[in-house]
Amino acid sequence: MGKRFAVCFLFVLAAEKKGPYLPSQKAFYADERTINFVRPGLTARITAAVIAADGTISADVRLTDPRGLPLDREGITTPGSVALSFVATVLPANAGHYTSYTTRIRTAAGTGRQAVQAAADAGGRFTKLDEGLYRYTFQTKAPANADRTATHSIGVYGNRNLAEFDLGIHYSSNVFNFVPAGGAVVRKHDIIRTETCNSCHEDLNFHGGSRRGMEMCVLCHQPQSTDPVTGNTLDMGVMSHKIHSGSALPSVKAGGKYQLNGFGGIVDYSAIKFSASGGTSNCAVCHKDAVSTAHLSNPTRAACGSCHDDINFATGTGHRDLPQANDNNCSRCHIPQGDGDYDASVSGAHVVPNFSSFLKGVKLGIVRVDDAVAGKQPVVTFSIRNNADQPVALSTMDRLNVYLSGPATDHLGAVSGDARRAETVNDGTYRFLFPSAIPADAKGTYRISLTGRQRLQLNPGTAKQRQADDIATSVETFFAVDNSRAVARRRIVDTAKCNSCHVRLTFHGTQNTVEQCAMCHNADLVDADSKQSGQFTAMIHRIHSGKELGEPYVLGGADWSHVAYPGVRSNCVGCHINNSQQLPLPRGLRDVREPAGPLELRKPEANACLSCHSSIAAAAHAQVNTAPIGESCSVCHGRNSEFSVDRVHAR
Repeated sequence: MGKRFAVCFLFVLAAEKKGPYLPSQKAFYADERTINFVRPGLTARITAAVIAADGTISADVRLTDPRGLPLDREGITTPGSVALSFVATVLPANAGHYTSYTTRIRTAAGTGRQAVQAAADAGGRFTKLDEGLYRYTFQTKAPANADRTATHSIGVYGNRNLAEFDLGIHYSSNVFNFVPAGGAVVRKHDIIRTETCNSCHEDLNFHGGSRRGMEMCVLCHQPQSTDPVTGNTLDMGVMSHKIHSGSALPSVKAGGKYQLNGFGGIVDYSAIKFSASGGTSNCAVCHKDAVSTAHLSNPTRAACGSCHDDINFATGTGHRDLPQANDNNCSRCHIPQGDGDYDASVSGAHVVPNFSSFLKGVKLGIVRVDDAVAGKQPVVTFSIRNNADQPVALSTMDRLNVYLSGPATDHLGAVSGDARRAETVNDGTYRFLFPSAIPADAKGTYRISLTGRQRLQLNPGTAKQRQADDIATSVETFFAVDNSRAVARRRIVDTAKCNSCHVRLTFHGTQNTVEQCAMCHNADLVDADSKQSGQFTAMIHRIHSGKELGEPYVLGGADWSHVAYPGVRSNCVGCHINNSQQLPLPRGLRDVREPAGPLELRKPEANACLSCHSSIAAAAHAQVNTAPIGESCSVCHGRNSEFSVDRVHAR
């Protein structure tokens, strides 16, 4: 027993010696000697930059591993060569975007059409200054009339190739701001933060992974850059609006497409649906802090026309027949904030009805549940109040439902009742006799939940009238229907994680917590048409895998094959909490039905994995490793196994 404890203890110590590496990274699982020799990772940081009198541009860059130890750019004294590229730009005093000194000419194959694009410098030279410290002198020179008092920015992006050690390729980007004439940097291009993008994208990077972070992206993605194939601008303000609007663009609704020619060819964004509640009208999803709200006071034709692309500013079509030759007058009508929602102000015009300031809020609470035992009809006492803690009358509720489900280990389904028929106890508190009895043979823990909404007409009787749903957050309580101890359902994912991307996750009108979703999306739920599983694990994995699946996933009449998950799909903890992705799964979970096969009944662990790994080979692998008495997945894929869930998904 003592020896076993010692071995386990040493394993824990070894895991703790991984330093800066996380379980989601391959380096976490490398042996200690490899880690100490290779020192995986890359950090490239520009420490200084100069523009000489003759226009020569140079930048000093320091290369280190994640612990701050120097790296050899050529890969001679430290493993893995480092490839670096540099971009030199200026932020003119009278412009809200960069202009790049380093450019290239792109030619469209077939048409010969050409376009200028901001790009990395070519033909520069490196000088070694110290261990890990290099000076890059650009081939490109700043023009003689360059404004040396303006903010200049040098960007570096690079990669360190450690594939020979089975540690992949490591990337890094950095932007250095300076004023060539000397003095402090007062003005920066700082509109949308990388952290904001990463609430959905998790690790914002493009073009193979080397360009990382919004600070790097905007150096090249500005009005100077155009796609010669489609003729579309590559300006970040226009491009990002259009990409995230996708299927909602008026031009796309009219039958057109929004496409860009990327490094891998033409990419069609016409099917994109913005994942946040309210779509791209919900500007605050991205423009969420004091810096990123600068758009409120500086509306432009390019920014507004990127989403409202049916407007012709030259003729005034779609703009109340008011032509706009420039941006000078935009802010006269479109002030930052007006007197209320749905006016011509930038904020007011983009208010999503369900987020309107006119809504007073609906807050539900379950006070207690009586007769919550097998064979009896539960009596639910609940409250409804608004954000000001004032009582809300039942008659004002468009929907109000009480749900009963259980057992908590793996829901068999749910039954519901219309709680608008409840009797009033006092102002804002009500009592409801559930119409169905708890099954007489029920055992263990069951659940009562409450959902509801008010449906309102905002600005009634005016041209700005619109419908809004004031949706309450679902509430729940658990209780034992026998003499056992009540145990709530294990927490697998967190609604807050869903809402970091979706803002306010809501389905079927009122369902807005993962606990509520899992109640109905149980092991027996099958889509009537596609015969594919609607069980929560299978559904969520497949919807978010979308384009990566080998076959279409159709649920509720919708084909989810177009979905492109914006985050890192292999990073299970992006959604999972409490290590719930680890094997083995708890006992007591039921087999998942899927008549569309290849496995008509999928064991719980196979169901989780096959929801993403959808090939016949993967299904056969799961079937071979399943016996009548259960699954053996954790033998190879258990937490401390060679092919653990975290390890095989590591990047």
